[in-house]
Amino acid sequence: MKIYRLLSLFAAITLSLFVAGAQNQPPQTPEEKEKQLLEFIDKEVQRLSNLLDLEYWQEFYVDSTLTHDYHAMAEEMEQMQKSKVENRDLYINVQDKWMQAIDNSYKRFFTDEQWKKYWKTGGKRAQDARDKRNKKKK
Repeated sequence: MKIYRLLSLFAAITLSLFVAGAQNQPPQTPEEKEKQLLEFIDKEVQRLSNLLDLEYWQEFYVDSTLTHDYHAMAEEMEQMQKSKVENRDLYINVQDKWMQAIDNSYKRFFTDEQWKKYWKTGGKRAQDARDKRNKKKK
């Protein structure tokens, strides 16, 4: 349940950045955005480490995965915003793509026991929501 809340929080932050830009409100500086993103990643690494009892090398992989994928997602959304894309569903599609990539990475380096626990504590719910949105698109 906590991971679902964190994913929802990240989605809300990302979408609020889009809406702020679309409404001509003063956006956060790049430094503020970067700081906020890195703080979110640090909290998520610690949360997963405590929840799943991760080894130090697994923490490194979680941090690397989140850092790469969240930055890539933010960059893709920023390009869409610069292109004046206003369709909220397109932003959600980008988020879903990167969240799926994160789950795929986790599955490679979590043990079976860790994956099952991750899956039970929100991973499956997030996947089901992505699947539901994908079905809706078709």
